Amino acid sequence: MQSIPPRFRDKAPDVAGTGDDLVRLQREHGEGLTLAPLVAMGLDRLPMPGSGQTLQRWRRLAAVAAHDLSLVKLFEGHTDALAILHELDGPAPPDHSLWGTWCAEPPGARLAFVPQGKGNGIRIRGTKAWCSGAASVTHAVVSGWNEAGEPCLAAVAIRRPGVHVTQAGWQAVGMAASHSVDVQFDDAHGVLVGSPGDYTRRPGFWHGGAGIAACWFGGALGISEMARELTATSRDPHRLAHLGAIDVAMAGAAALLREAAAAIDADPRANAESLALRTRLSVEAAAEKVMRHAGRALGAGPLCRNARFARAMADLPVFMRQSHAERDLAALGQRVVQPGPCPWEL
Repeated sequence: MQSIPPRFRDKAPDVAGTGDDLVRLQREHGEGLTLAPLVAMGLDRLPMPGSGQTLQRWRRLAAVAAHDLSLVKLFEGHTDALAILHELDGPAPPDHSLWGTWCAEPPGARLAFVPQGKGNGIRIRGTKAWCSGAASVTHAVVSGWNEAGEPCLAAVAIRRPGVHVTQAGWQAVGMAASHSVDVQFDDAHGVLVGSPGDYTRRPGFWHGGAGIAACWFGGALGISEMARELTATSRDPHRLAHLGAIDVAMAGAAALLREAAAAIDADPRANAESLALRTRLSVEAAAEKVMRHAGRALGAGPLCRNARFARAMADLPVFMRQSHAERDLAALGQRVVQPGPCPWEL
C-alpha cells in the first residue's frame, strides 16, 4: 500500500446518477446484497465529510441503511476508513479492497503496536473486539496503543499471517448479519496512519460521528416507508394518527441532518462535537418514536410475517446502542452550560 497521491486526495467523486445504480443493485441482489457489489460499482466513492457535499454523503448512507442496516454497518465502516486514510495521508487502498474501521476500545481488548525497524511499519498484538464484517473485509483501520502509551491508528491487511478472525463475541439477533466478532492479532504486520492522537483530534472524527446518525435515520426511513405502504388503504384513524406521528419525527430528524451537513460544510475545521452529539441524540429519539408508532399502528402481523420489517425492527435498536445514551446527553449538557450565546435561537 502506497501513499495517496495529491490528485487522488483532491479529486471529488462524481456521484451523479449513482442512486439509480444502487436501486439496480437492490433489485438484482434483493436481501442478499453485500458490500462487494457496492464497491465494485464505485458506490463507495462518496464525497469526503466537510467537502461541500456532506449531505450527499449522508443521503447515500441513509439509502443503504433503508435497504439493510447490517449492510450499512459494513458500508459506513468501509467509507469511514477511506475518509480516515484520506484525512491522515494514510496508505492508498488497493482497488476493490473492502475496509473495516475497528476503533472500539472496550476494557481488556486493546491492541499493542510494536515498532518494526524504520518507517511506519509495526507489529500488532492482542485481540480487537466489535470487528464488523471481519470475515468479509480485506483490510481494516484499527486503533491501538504504542509503547509510550499513546493512542494510534494502523492500516492492516486481514488476509495475511498473524490475523485470526474468530467466531467469538457476537450473539446478537438484531444486526446479526454484521458479524461483529473478535479478531486476534499475533505479530500481524501493519502500517501506522497519522500521528498519535490523530484519530479523535482530526475534524472528521465528529463529522463521521454525525454521519452515523444518517445511518440511523435511514433505518428509521425504511421502517417508516413500510409503515406508510401498509397503511395506504387504511381509514382507521388510530393507524393514521400513528403515521402522522411518524411524519413529525422523520421530518424533524431530516431537517436537523440537513442543517448539520450545511454547518459542517460551512466551517469544516470547526469543532463539531456539540453538533454531532445533538444530531445523533435527536435522530436516535426520532427513530425510537418511529419504531414505537410503527409497531402500534401495524400490530403483530408484520413483525411476524414480513421478514424485512421484522429484521429492521430488530436491527435498529441494536445499531443505535452505538450511542452512549445518557453519557452523550451529559457530554452535550456540559457543553451547553459553557459561557456563550444561547444555542437555541431561531
